[in-house]
Amino acid sequence: MNSTVKDRIEITAADGHRLGVYRARPTGEPRGSVLIIQEIFGVTAHIKAVADAYAEAGYEALAPQLFDRITPDLTVPYSDISTGLAHAYSIDTAFIIRDLDATQRAAARPDQAATVGFCWGGRLSYQAACRLNLKAAVIYYGGGLPSCLPETPSCPTLFHFGEQDTAIPQSDVEQMRTAVTTAEIHLYPAGHAFNNTDRASYEPVSAALSLSRTLAFLQRHLG
Repeated sequence: MNSTVKDRIEITAADGHRLGVYRARPTGEPRGSVLIIQEIFGVTAHIKAVADAYAEAGYEALAPQLFDRITPDLTVPYSDISTGLAHAYSIDTAFIIRDLDATQRAAARPDQAATVGFCWGGRLSYQAACRLNLKAAVIYYGGGLPSCLPETPSCPTLFHFGEQDTAIPQSDVEQMRTAVTTAEIHLYPAGHAFNNTDRASYEPVSAALSLSRTLAFLQRHLG
């Protein structure tokens, strides 16, 4: 486990928009940079904890505040899904890709960068893999992924889905398996948001296994 430094920085996207980024990094040279992409609830304590875990594994982790285009520094209670959805889907994806691009450019290792996204962030991780120059992308239970087709990633991708996820039908999983034939896809005996320690849906065995697979995947593609 690496000793880490945690802080908050501000960056500027190509259109001049400024946004905050939570950053966690090892004290030594990072193995690569990982963009942690939020759920519809913002850069919550859980998202920061995820970033911390990747920093402890030797990666610089950056979690951009994607809601800053509407409400700076916003986090939404898990009980208020409607507010989270309203914010998420009122921001054009093109603007979010700009924010992710700015985050990558601000990284210590922009040439050795990957994304790890959850739920809404999982879908964004997929779209970033299609549009940005990434080394790898990880998608945790991304919703609505078939609507992103026919765009396909230009980097290796890893998908994690819950077999009991009522928000993502298994037909979506199979459609992505068919469309992205090079992807690594794993199913877990869990529901939606099984990786989130702060929600009732958390499933520790699946979360631990998915993390170990993600770290192995990043080691192959980032170092």
